[in-house]
Amino acid sequence: MLRRMTLAACLVTLCPLPTLARDGIFDIAAPFEIKGPDPSLSGDIFLKMDLAETLVNADAEGRLLPGLADRWDLSDDRLSWRFHIRPGVLFHDGTVLTAEAAAEALRIARSREGLLAKAPIAAIEAEGDAVVIALTEPFAALPAFLAEYRSQILAPAAYGPDGQATAVIGTGAFRVTRFAAPSTIEAERFEDYWGGKVALERVTYRAVGRAETRALMAESGDADLVINLDPASVTQLRRVDRVEVLSIPLPRVLLLKLNAGHPFFDTPEERLALSQAIDRAGLAQAVLRYPAAADQMFPPSMPGWHVQGLEPLSHDPEAARAALAAQGWQPGPDGVLEKDGQRFEVELVTYPDRPELPLTAAVLQQMFAGIGVAATINSTNSSEIPARHGAGTLQMGLFARNFALVPDPVGTLMQDYAPGGDWGAMGWDNPGFTATVQALARGEGGDAERAGLVATLQDELPVLPIAWYQQTAAVARGVTGAALDPYERSFGLKTMAFSE
Repeated sequence: MLRRMTLAACLVTLCPLPTLARDGIFDIAAPFEIKGPDPSLSGDIFLKMDLAETLVNADAEGRLLPGLADRWDLSDDRLSWRFHIRPGVLFHDGTVLTAEAAAEALRIARSREGLLAKAPIAAIEAEGDAVVIALTEPFAALPAFLAEYRSQILAPAAYGPDGQATAVIGTGAFRVTRFAAPSTIEAERFEDYWGGKVALERVTYRAVGRAETRALMAESGDADLVINLDPASVTQLRRVDRVEVLSIPLPRVLLLKLNAGHPFFDTPEERLALSQAIDRAGLAQAVLRYPAAADQMFPPSMPGWHVQGLEPLSHDPEAARAALAAQGWQPGPDGVLEKDGQRFEVELVTYPDRPELPLTAAVLQQMFAGIGVAATINSTNSSEIPARHGAGTLQMGLFARNFALVPDPVGTLMQDYAPGGDWGAMGWDNPGFTATVQALARGEGGDAERAGLVATLQDELPVLPIAWYQQTAAVARGVTGAALDPYERSFGLKTMAFSE
């Protein structure tokens, strides 16, 4: 659906760029492929597009807010949560949101691999106008878990007999009119939305993998909102009058995962050596083009988790070479380290969905070569990292991890590091770390315990933090109410409008 003249067409015909036309459709271009209608597959997109919602919401600072549940409370023994369902909410098929519908959606979500499966839940039941969740032990993080995208509530008709969602029938401000995985979602304003009618009438989502193409769409007017811009595109688009470039710090971290069970990485000393080979400041400036060197796991924008005074991760290639020599690694004839007849050759897996990742991989390849480590880059589908993690074949994985998928980062730590998950630590297990994460999830402990977790990650380095992220996007100048969500729960469609 080309509703505007594209930049490519202008270049062919040597015509001037058109003024921004309006047909009532708000177009979004982002790199995230639509994998299917089930929330476990692409629920983050449905949440961002305001197609579906969760019982609990969160604001731009991670504070929990009422969502489809207008209030909740905890029993005196801390073993039962009661979430009162907001009255008067309709699904997009016209059926009423009931406690039973919400409970069944959560039971299905819990049956999948994900956060709810890790929570100490004994039962999820409907009691009158409330969803009651019984626990086997206290779990203060439960409301935050219910804000995660895989906990979104779809209508009973959305699910097939096996519990797999076959359609996106949510309660959001927009209703799906066309679902064409892996590339397109079209939706229209839901006139019966419980939160009131929004300004935008029709919206589309297009999955566009190449950052250059997304930037071209912003520049030509073929998209009104473009998410995840590469640094070169940011520079270019700042000179384009028709768009505004937005940027905001995110609780997202660029990480290099090492298989701590692999003989090349099975000691903290070897992992530290690889960390010392990385010039984080230079890499961040060269690739991301903003100062974002990650000298510890969590960025300053996460004040409850960023630890002031922690000894920072540093760049020291000489110390790296000395540490590897102490572990028995010696340079071979071509400079690549060898030990027990094995060359220090590894595969670094990453993916191009985020354009900075292959570039970062190339820079890391050069930095590792400087200490005698030969890395071969495999830029493939993002699903390969968790797949190879599960199969035990991953050596290195370069990826970006959002610690705000759950408004309380302890949820992501539970999923990734306590004791592990397919996007987190591999071949690493620290019982004390796991126990502390679980205690925080129960509501026990505070700043000292969080600082202890960060110190453990800094000491043992199951993953290597490289850079802290900013989110960048381009929005058409003819759009009002645009703002980026640092927790990446929403594109902000409910507050946007075309200016008159």
